[in-house]
Amino acid sequence: MAEEQQNGCTSSDCAGCAHAGSCSSKPQDLREPANPFSKIKKVIAVVSGKGGVGKSLVTASLARMMREQGFQVGILDADVTGPSIPKMYGIHEKAKGDEAGIFPCEAKDGTRVMSVNLLLENESDPVIWRGPVIAGVVTQFWTDVMWGELDYLFVDMPPGTGDVPLTVFQSLPVDGVVIVTSPQDLVQMIVKKAFNMAKAMNIPVLGIVENYSYLVCPDCGKQISVFGVSHVEQAAEELGIPVLGKMPIDARLAEAVENEKFHEISNEYLKAAVNQI
Repeated sequence: MAEEQQNGCTSSDCAGCAHAGSCSSKPQDLREPANPFSKIKKVIAVVSGKGGVGKSLVTASLARMMREQGFQVGILDADVTGPSIPKMYGIHEKAKGDEAGIFPCEAKDGTRVMSVNLLLENESDPVIWRGPVIAGVVTQFWTDVMWGELDYLFVDMPPGTGDVPLTVFQSLPVDGVVIVTSPQDLVQMIVKKAFNMAKAMNIPVLGIVENYSYLVCPDCGKQISVFGVSHVEQAAEELGIPVLGKMPIDARLAEAVENEKFHEISNEYLKAAVNQI
């Protein structure tokens, strides 16, 4: 007769164990408590399977659209070695704090932002830290930052499925994931990696945003597929998730980033995403 198992252990394994009878098949909750001065209704992580697909652009765009809807919004910049959110919003001051925690900086549209660039002595200083240290800093952005009352906190994740995404999924109460990709042949494999990681952590995937989908010719208005024909619909259908938007190469968005005026931009390409998150 097979031995009774609990949490992967047989009855003989448990014999003499100091924790016998106390272990459970229920997964351990590793989520960290938010700062006592934070009241956040929804946490949305923006992820990508690879770098260079415009993940920070999508994060900031979603935050902007929610601000335009009248919601209180924050951005946790978890891309510690490549932070870009503060510069997009023209934020260059240093974050301040007291014995209760750290205050996020506020953009001109009221979006609250926390990023490692707001803590460095010089913005251009490289962050030469190992993975566990970086993951610890991201956790502190949740536990030590006084976000106040927010309807949405968007987490701009680093690319891939390494230490930081794992830390965010385990430590923060993430309500959903938005995957960002680009129209290339390997898109389905990249999207599946991000999708499968979220599913493994029991986090709902809200949908996919495709960036660099096309370029509109300024003379004739024709859509040009600069990076090849899009495969995002096939990938989304296979995984059973919606396409939240297809963003073209838009000089208006690029100029807003370059001129540090993203707080003035409205990204109409992601209107469908607002209803999903």
